[in-house]
Amino acid sequence: MENSFFVDSEHLSQAAIEKKHRLEMDKSFRKNHMEYLPGMEQIESDVCEKVMSNVKNYDYSKYTAKDVRAALEHEICSIEDFKALLSPAAESFIEEMAQRARLETSKHFGNTVYLFTPLYIANYCENYCVYCGFNCYNHISRMKLTMEQIEHEMKVIADSGMEEILILTGESRSKSDVNYIGEACKLARKYFRMVGLEIYPVNTDEYRYLHECGADYVTVFQETYDTDKYEQLHLLGHKRVWPYRFDAQERALRGGMRGVAFSALLGLADFRKDALASALHVYYLQRKYPHAEMSLSCPRLRPIINNNQINPLDVHEKQLCQIICAYRIFLPYVGITVSSRESAEFRNGIVKIAATKVSAGVSTGIGDHESKYNGKESDGAQGDEQFEIDDSRSLDKMYKDIAGEGLQPVLNDYLYV
Repeated sequence: MENSFFVDSEHLSQAAIEKKHRLEMDKSFRKNHMEYLPGMEQIESDVCEKVMSNVKNYDYSKYTAKDVRAALEHEICSIEDFKALLSPAAESFIEEMAQRARLETSKHFGNTVYLFTPLYIANYCENYCVYCGFNCYNHISRMKLTMEQIEHEMKVIADSGMEEILILTGESRSKSDVNYIGEACKLARKYFRMVGLEIYPVNTDEYRYLHECGADYVTVFQETYDTDKYEQLHLLGHKRVWPYRFDAQERALRGGMRGVAFSALLGLADFRKDALASALHVYYLQRKYPHAEMSLSCPRLRPIINNNQINPLDVHEKQLCQIICAYRIFLPYVGITVSSRESAEFRNGIVKIAATKVSAGVSTGIGDHESKYNGKESDGAQGDEQFEIDDSRSLDKMYKDIAGEGLQPVLNDYLYV
């Protein structure tokens, strides 16, 4: 699919780039963010309607302590119970929620905590998302790794002992096309037992191709399920089309992916409604595709290069803990990932309650694993990071810390037959 929004900075002056972006952005503003662009696959599905109907009717101010208490007493958490657990009334029940969440986690996951690491292979992007460090207007160092560089980065990571990798790119088809990502997946299969993708949404046949190349699962952040807020935050590029992004996980499952992951970026809009929508997105797809592995991530906004004022809006650690516990009680079988955006102290605590997966040895930059893992100077240029991380522990340190808490760190539990 050709994207007219991309500007090749190697052939235009900065002034020309900005002028072209302004012209394209004017056109983008006139595009309805709920309408598909040419080349975007539309699928027949009732999941979106079900999710958004619940969100539209969610008035969390109406729930009382009595509703929360009743929700915690029910053996099976209903949608209505879940709404109560996300409400402000539940904030005074955090301890009780944590106890229930810990029980559910132990019942379905034992004392295991899974470990993975991300690998960013390119940071070119054609979207203007005002909160993201990769956005096309942010003047950062851009880089796209060659296959030789990708393999070197993967070898460095694999030598640390890591067995699961998450491959990420900026959202640029022209710089990081599906074939490029597919070749990276083929390389990853040589070094890792599990390969995930966090890339721009693609069509079903493209997900099928990437699965054939070695990808096991796909992560897509909806960012926010508030369509009006989404339009305000996504001003340029294919990402502006909200429904195409919403259906990405279902297209991935139809394309043969074993698993999919969901998330809102908490702090962009009303976090309680975004948390409700994220969990219901999983809930309804789980019923359509019961064979699939599904998981939720729980990221909050972090500062980005050239804008250190971006921080979570009203989503403090207490609220984040409430959301994660509510997720576990409502969706007991679903994996929950807490990223290195959060502090080591918070992650150490939440894995004992509800989270089942954490990242380690994290870099959100491009081509810098040699320097970060081995302390050696990189041979070439490096690309800037997408956002600041808080927990920078290595795999070895993370492994020891988790084991020290009496938990079992797991690098991989999947066998190909």
